[in-house]
Amino acid sequence: MTTTPDLVLWVVVPYACLAVFAVGHFWRYRYDKFGWTTLSSQLYESRLLRWGSPLFHFGILAVFLGHVMGLGIPKRWTEAIGVSQALYHFTAVGIGAVAGFCTVVGMAILIYRRRTVGPVFSATTRMDKFMYLVLAVVILLGLSNTVAGNIIGHYDYREGVSVWFRGIFRFDPHPELMAQAPLTFQAHGLAAFLLFALWPFTRLVHVFSAPVGYLWRPYIVYRSREDRLGGGARRRGWDRVGERYRR
Repeated sequence: MTTTPDLVLWVVVPYACLAVFAVGHFWRYRYDKFGWTTLSSQLYESRLLRWGSPLFHFGILAVFLGHVMGLGIPKRWTEAIGVSQALYHFTAVGIGAVAGFCTVVGMAILIYRRRTVGPVFSATTRMDKFMYLVLAVVILLGLSNTVAGNIIGHYDYREGVSVWFRGIFRFDPHPELMAQAPLTFQAHGLAAFLLFALWPFTRLVHVFSAPVGYLWRPYIVYRSREDRLGGGARRRGWDRVGERYRR
């Protein structure tokens, strides 16, 4: 039997967070285009950033793809192509643990850099701090679920959490499935939707600004100042090979 708290936590809260996610991005792009940026701090410090940023971004990309596989693809589909449950969980734990570890290490380096480098810390807003806190909670809970949920507790989230998650987008949620999930999975789900609600108001909006246009835009032609008409006299020793000038 589904109770009122279950309906609020696993139906009302997800839809409210997704609504804020969608409307918030539209509002941000419409009224704050100049703020739609990563607020890069590379000019202030690059040594730690050179290590922390690739670890975090490639790790979080692998984590995202793992969630697409685990939450978006039904269990019967993978079994239909010959992927057994044991093989799936072995792959999920192995790749998920490595990706989660890289993400945590990268995030730790970035947070350390943001806290210890003066100019970077001065450019950190309160929303940045709150965002990093929520993001850290989401990642750490997800990593603990990947390891503990698959090795210690043997909870099959593909029969519970995944069905509930896909049901949200089909407008057919099953809150009773999340009510029966372990507490860490419930906390991970709530923290993730809270992050979705915060997303439009943080620097995370840069995720939707991938420079795809760079793949086919024309080259930018740079010309030296000496090529301008009416320029001054050329310096000796810098004449181009094979070029003739009128006297």
